[in-house]
Amino acid sequence: MIRLFVFAIVILGLGWSFSWLADRPGLISITWQGQLIETSLMVAATLLVAIVAAMMLIGWVVRVIWTSPHLVQRHFRARKRDRGYQALSTGLIAAGAGNAHLARKMSLRSRSLIRADQEPLILLLEAQTALIEGKHDEARSIFEAMSQDPETREIGLRGLYMEARRLGADEAARQYAENAAENAPYLPWAAQATLEYRCQAGRWDDAIRLLDQQRTAGAIERAQADRWKAVLLTAKATERLEGDPKGARDDAMAALKLAKDLVPAGVIAARAYARENNLRKTASVLESLWKLSPHPDVAQAYIRARSGDSTTDRLKRAEKLEALRPNNVESLIAVARAALDTQDFSKARIKAEAAARIEPREGVFLLLADIEEADTGDQGRVRHWLGQALRAPRDPSWVADGIVSDHWLPVSPATGRLDAFEWKAPFGQLEGPIEEGSLAETAIASLPRVADRSHHDEQLNDSEPASQLSAAPDEEPTPTAIVAFPKPAEPEPTKPAPPAVVRATDEKPVGPASGKGSETAGEKEAVIDPFNGRPPDDPGVKDHDAPAEPPTRLRLF
Repeated sequence: MIRLFVFAIVILGLGWSFSWLADRPGLISITWQGQLIETSLMVAATLLVAIVAAMMLIGWVVRVIWTSPHLVQRHFRARKRDRGYQALSTGLIAAGAGNAHLARKMSLRSRSLIRADQEPLILLLEAQTALIEGKHDEARSIFEAMSQDPETREIGLRGLYMEARRLGADEAARQYAENAAENAPYLPWAAQATLEYRCQAGRWDDAIRLLDQQRTAGAIERAQADRWKAVLLTAKATERLEGDPKGARDDAMAALKLAKDLVPAGVIAARAYARENNLRKTASVLESLWKLSPHPDVAQAYIRARSGDSTTDRLKRAEKLEALRPNNVESLIAVARAALDTQDFSKARIKAEAAARIEPREGVFLLLADIEEADTGDQGRVRHWLGQALRAPRDPSWVADGIVSDHWLPVSPATGRLDAFEWKAPFGQLEGPIEEGSLAETAIASLPRVADRSHHDEQLNDSEPASQLSAAPDEEPTPTAIVAFPKPAEPEPTKPAPPAVVRATDEKPVGPASGKGSETAGEKEAVIDPFNGRPPDDPGVKDHDAPAEPPTRLRLF
């Protein structure tokens, strides 16, 4: 486009120049070797332009003739390079598809058409072909050669890292990953692997420095980088808590600034403040964290922040937590446990039952069992809550990659993944989903009543099981309650009467009970035989005290 614009400007300039000369006629006289040559100014200008054009044309022809061998050579070289790149492309596609034969064939062809020092992809194709064919030693030698070249160092180190991981050489894999991460921190695989290795070794400062390099290089998002840095600072603070509480406090507070809902960081910071006897800061940190993320560890640290407090003081602290997050299951459990310690069984039972209605789970029912054990000592009711705990979902715990831990860890022991532990239920309910509050309502409704002490003593004297309970006289026992029934009295022997068989509701009874065939209005009520109108096959044990039946008159002979 620019050339076309320049060409148009040149043509317009020549046209304007000739028009300007045409408006100003004149003669040009040239004397050369005794001859006088005269011509007009327009003709002279035209001859001059023609001579310049002819010289340019002659120069182009001479240049083409002079450079023709090189042009021909470049043409054939370009064709050869194109064929080589076509073979290289086909080989890479074949290697990706797992076609080892075609990949090896295209690798040899591309090497014959293109020089390997000019195109590094040939080495990559050869390494991939060797891996497909199972020639790992050849592949490692190619990757080592690639790692020496600055242009292919990154891919060579990745190949060596993968081979070391395949062979189980963790130390060699770590060295390859760290080498790649130092030279190129923007590589995700190298930075991730190096970060995991440094975390497993407890090199928290090196891990934080690498994470900052990744963030600067833009290889990781800002939110993810802040979260991981908070986890690393928390892990560092955990190790420094015993020997350097002040340093642990600073690291934990820095972690809380990056991730405000990180429970382990808040607990570590609170413990560090508690060791400095700064209870105001301890309460402030835990209360702020409790508002964002209610957690049992936060409640435990808050309630027992001061070792000299009485059980009543701890109950007041638990009630303050409940005021900060009302109608929360963790708040209710904390108050219930504190009330149990103060022997306030009524409040403990009310709070625990409210927690069970919000979220019925194993720990809540176990707490109810503890309350029942401490309050009444009724083993039947205790076993009732223990049975409900077996059926209820499990309590939340720290879970990562199928591993359940009783405390938080910065990395997963199984995979080495950073920030892998989550606070959630380890396993789902095997019996299927439970409706909200249905399990708690059923458990509370089916709770056995407390047995009367005198009746309980009578059962012990009668050698009855101590766990059996008597139901209230005006209420029917529930299916889950175990009821001790009194021994039934023996019935007095009565004279059996032959049943009457009824065919239909309006028919008369037929049989010995009908007498001589006459019946009155009061005798219409008949007993329906449950054996389809026939006597049973087994009449039962013969009653020797009953009078003998009269002999029948029917005789065969």
